[in-house]
Amino acid sequence: MLTHPKEFDVVDIDPYGSPAAFLDSAVQCVADGGILMCSATDMAVLAGGNAEVCFSKYGSYPLKGKHCHEMALRILLACIESHAIRHKRYIVPIISVHMDFYIRVFVRIFTSASKVKSSPLRLAHVYQCTGCSSFHFQNIGRINSKDTRNIALPNFSPVVAQECSECGHNFVMGGPIWSDPMHDKEWAACILSSIQAMSCTYSAFAKISAIMTSVSEELPKAPLFVSLHNLCAILKCTNPTIAMFQSAIRNAGYQISGCHVDPLALKTDAPMSVIWDIMRCWVKIHAVKFRPGNHPGTRILSQEPKLQAKFSLVPGSLAARKTPRFVPNPEKYWGPKTKAGRQPKILPVDNL
Repeated sequence: MLTHPKEFDVVDIDPYGSPAAFLDSAVQCVADGGILMCSATDMAVLAGGNAEVCFSKYGSYPLKGKHCHEMALRILLACIESHAIRHKRYIVPIISVHMDFYIRVFVRIFTSASKVKSSPLRLAHVYQCTGCSSFHFQNIGRINSKDTRNIALPNFSPVVAQECSECGHNFVMGGPIWSDPMHDKEWAACILSSIQAMSCTYSAFAKISAIMTSVSEELPKAPLFVSLHNLCAILKCTNPTIAMFQSAIRNAGYQISGCHVDPLALKTDAPMSVIWDIMRCWVKIHAVKFRPGNHPGTRILSQEPKLQAKFSLVPGSLAARKTPRFVPNPEKYWGPKTKAGRQPKILPVDNL
């Protein structure tokens, strides 16, 4: 691509496995304002199954959890950004999705030496508790509010202590990941309206519509997500309905939405302390099962909530489900097939 005399308006990287080897040349050959489309199918690596391999290929350390597929998206975006800034370029994500057994991102590439200097503000490390799976973010850089040049400075010490304030377990650190919005919601809404006008043209209209609807509803500035089932599993309590949990978050003054990655995912700008306080208030109303003394849930429930949660339903917590957000797989055992190549010849039994 680099030997071509002209730059390309659109470049699509869709390899079998990792696209990391092609990113450096790809970010250079895209025209200013052009689009780079990139797929990655090595989800075992990006989702934390082989963390050391992920670091060697993408320069980021993944963490296992319910949010691993969204973290994979943000690792890929951070990797593309790291290749772009070496050539005084930066990325602006258009849409980033996980579907089926792979991830795919669409980004615009721009050239600006001044914008490149603010790249540390768009990347963050993740601190995740080994007990209750609470996570916290720390951007690599920070802005001095008194400096009008908006230059990224080194950030301060970690935002967390050595032990989790909720359950007392240690933290592990992952990343860096892309911490800025990974979708252009206006673009997603425009695409959604255009495909609805031509629904008969697309054979995969149901799937495209479901993904775009879910993406257009996501909170833009809420990296990663929590799973309501996972929170209840840690506390050994019954599950509140999603509408009740969303209402409690909104009554506390925060925002919450779903996520296209998982039907049970909840993205919110509420800190983990507020989320656990809401769950403590829920447990006070509903009895919990027996837990051993060293269980993370025991330590969490031993603390009194600082916030008194209100579970009264808020208008809008029960969104109208006229359009499905998730569609079933097209066939049984849907997933990646065998790598292309020569297949072993199987002789008939009579010839053996």
